[in-house]
Amino acid sequence: MTDPFDSADIGSADSPHYLRALTDMADRRTVVADAAIYTDNGIKLVEKGARIDSRLYDRLVQHKLREPIDRHLSIENPVDVPTLLAAGQALIEQEALPNMLAEALGSGARLLAPLRSLPMPASMACKLTVMRDQRPELFQHSLQMMTVAVFLGIKSDLSERDCCTLAAAALLHDLGVLHMDPAWSDPDNKVVGVQRKHLVAHPITAMLMIRDTEAYPRAAEVAVLEHHERMDGTGYPRGLTGANITPLGRILLLAEVVAAFYEKYEDMPAQRLSLVLRLNHRKFPSALVMHVLPLLQEEVARESALMPLGNDAPRQIDLLAEAFVYWGKLKAALPPGAAAKAPAGSAFAFADARLQALQKALIEAGSHPQHQGELLAQLQGDAIGMAEVALVGREALWQLQSILNASHHRWPQLSDRATPEDAAVADWCAWAMQRL
Repeated sequence: MTDPFDSADIGSADSPHYLRALTDMADRRTVVADAAIYTDNGIKLVEKGARIDSRLYDRLVQHKLREPIDRHLSIENPVDVPTLLAAGQALIEQEALPNMLAEALGSGARLLAPLRSLPMPASMACKLTVMRDQRPELFQHSLQMMTVAVFLGIKSDLSERDCCTLAAAALLHDLGVLHMDPAWSDPDNKVVGVQRKHLVAHPITAMLMIRDTEAYPRAAEVAVLEHHERMDGTGYPRGLTGANITPLGRILLLAEVVAAFYEKYEDMPAQRLSLVLRLNHRKFPSALVMHVLPLLQEEVARESALMPLGNDAPRQIDLLAEAFVYWGKLKAALPPGAAAKAPAGSAFAFADARLQALQKALIEAGSHPQHQGELLAQLQGDAIGMAEVALVGREALWQLQSILNASHHRWPQLSDRATPEDAAVADWCAWAMQRL
């Protein structure tokens, strides 16, 4: 396979955000230049042996450096393999998800064993130290995702060597986030414009940073590049479909989702994750999902008993039903044959395909609004069932909102109603904006 990023400039220079994080870290632990630091045109910015700290930030950020800054630094108490093993053990003991995985394997040591063979060049130790000190939530996420990935690798009968490659890819998959503005992770911050481009590009940035070390197998680079792809082609950065995603990439894309649910949701993460994996089964590798779902069942029963969710279900069902019925009426009002002739890249084709896919997924999950009235009557007193109905509704309404957002973002001219098909999408979006 040819590599479309061989000549990419993404990740080839230290970003202002990474330089800020590194120099701020250096105010709290000793960081020394092992070699002089030069600009790309030969101007010496920092002498060999000089102490790095935040006072150097303004000087460093004004120039493109000859080499990445972390290639020749000595750091006090850097992240190394023993540090990672200790942090991983603490994670298994303290966090529900890695603890559950360790119990399923009979030993937490099996989850951590691949780390013992992890290459740790100086530049990578620096990046992980910056992550640990400046972005601790990202460091914890990377460790937790590593435990999920290794679990899936073991359950998939990967060789010891492949599990080591997988562990490296999982641990390093979000290095590109260090080059992004930390504001992107604020839930109140809407990621748009340049921030959105950086978010979509961060797998490429991470892949190039890993490649630059020349310390990791090619399979690790590719898996990192693919960790936000989806089996149905809706992921990024390349929109690959299942057959074109590598085996390690498939493991990473699922491990990312599993870890994210346990990090994002304090209430009912197992039930939410179980539902999303089943409701969106075309997005995730089914053979790997089957290793995860059985682990969630006991947690689902416990969560539902403690925190039943069902009060919102009737309203959610009504909203979903109205959304599908209204779209059907708008399609029926189009000129004969117009819907079938809509261009593949049009707003109408997009909205129609997404709404049909959502209805099909709800039917397959036994949760289509047409069927849920009778279902709710049958589930009275069933905490697990009522909780799942409510969660299905929430997920489906979120997907309706994503259709609305994508339509506005990709086709801002919809409000002009230039064609009957555009007018139909604009009318549905206006309805959704008012009701959702």
